[in-house]
Formats: sequence, structure tokens, C-alpha cells
Amino acid sequence: MAKKPAWVVDKERDRRRAGAETVWLFGLHAVRDALSNPRRQKLRLILTRNAADRIGAEVIAAAGIEPEIADPRKFPAPLDPGSVHQGAAMEVKPLDWGRLRDLDPGQGAPRLVLLDRVTDPHNVGAILRSAEVFGARAVIAPARHSAPETGALAKTASGALERQPYLRVGNLGDAMQDLKKMGYVMLGLDGEAGTEIGDAVAEHAGMPIGLVLGAEGPGLRERTRDLCDRLVRIPFAADFGSLNVSNAAAVALYAARKDA
Repeated sequence: MAKKPAWVVDKERDRRRAGAETVWLFGLHAVRDALSNPRRQKLRLILTRNAADRIGAEVIAAAGIEPEIADPRKFPAPLDPGSVHQGAAMEVKPLDWGRLRDLDPGQGAPRLVLLDRVTDPHNVGAILRSAEVFGARAVIAPARHSAPETGALAKTASGALERQPYLRVGNLGDAMQDLKKMGYVMLGLDGEAGTEIGDAVAEHAGMPIGLVLGAEGPGLRERTRDLCDRLVRIPFAADFGSLNVSNAAAVALYAARKDA
């Protein structure tokens, strides 16, 4: 029997690992919204009596999972020290948002956010909130070297993780090329670009747009930059102006939304 190529073995191992992976969500908002999400596979729910009252018996009953009522002084969920759980934690399977071609185009010219090695879960959680507020179709990131679905990410997203598609792709550059074939214009955020984002969005009015953001510090990788159709910047009032990646995503989404 022929030996499987290494890339096939790695892919099968990653698939098995993903199938076995679970996530502990924590905090009242994150747990309540996950309970209300029919797409979410729920495995174990731990609540203090006070948290159960605040979430509501109807929400818990509709989710079809029996809670374990815990003593707040001996909360048994395996969370990182310092996690502000508010007496609520739930073990779940990560969400599966499907593939790029499964994205709902929705109404108007769709907007996407693509993240190039943004690994901080708090930044990604905040970006998911902004994406939901400004109507982005999805946030897309590479499966490796990006923030995975975690309790910290879900808590920062404040429920948006349950509603806003967060697609993890095998290769961001390949995903960009596929999206360009689907008609998307890729606008890469770069503080030194000559074109302001508002001008670029106006030039491509009515077209699908992908906003590509890199990690703070290194920014966009070389291949990612090369695959962008335009590099654009957010104008600042002074030369020293700068934003972290989550704030930059919010501003870029607002600028792109005006012509959607």
C-alpha cells in the first residue's frame, strides 16, 4: 500500500483535531447568545444560581441543555485564572461557517474583512462586533497564525461570534485570489499608502470589497500586499496618528459602508 504524502497526513490530522476540539465560553452575554444559537453544539453548561436567574429559565429550557448549578466560590469550569465568567460557562463545539462560496451575498455590494495573522483574540472579538454593526458578510482569517475561537474572543465579541461569520481558511492568499475571481476588489490597509480609503471606495462604488488588515507591527505580509488591488490608508489629522487593528477595521468598515 502506497504511503500517504505528508500534506495528506497533516490535513487528516488537523481534521481529526478540529473534530475533537471544544471551547469553553464564559460570561453572561457570550453564554446567553450561544444558548440562543441553534447552530451551536452545546455540551456542558455550568451556572451559578444568580447567573441562571439573569440568563432566564426560558432561554435555558429552549437551548435543550440541563445546567449544572455551581457554588460561586468553587466554580468548576476549567477556565484560565482571571477569566471574568460572571457565574456562567459553557463547553461547546466551534462554529462551522462553511466555505467561501457558501457565503450569503445579501443585499447591495457585500463587504468582507480579511485578517492577515491577527492573533490577539481581543482584537478579533472587537473586529467581529464592528463587522456585525456595519453589515460585513464575514471576517476571514487563516486557520493557522490567527486567533482561534476562544472564550476570551467570544466575550470581547459580546455575542457577535454567534451571528457574524468567522471563516478560517487554509491559505489567506489563495482565498483572496478566489474572492477576486468572484468579483471582489481587495483593498489593503497601509498607513503609508498614497490613496485614502474613502477615495478608493468611491472609485469602486457598487462593487464587492474585501478590506485586508495585517497584524500590528509587521502589517501585511509581502504576498498579501501583492494580491491587494489597491493599498489604502485611513487619513489622520496629524503625522503621528495611528490606530490598533480593531479600531482601524471599524473605521474602514464605516468608510466602505457608505458606498455599499
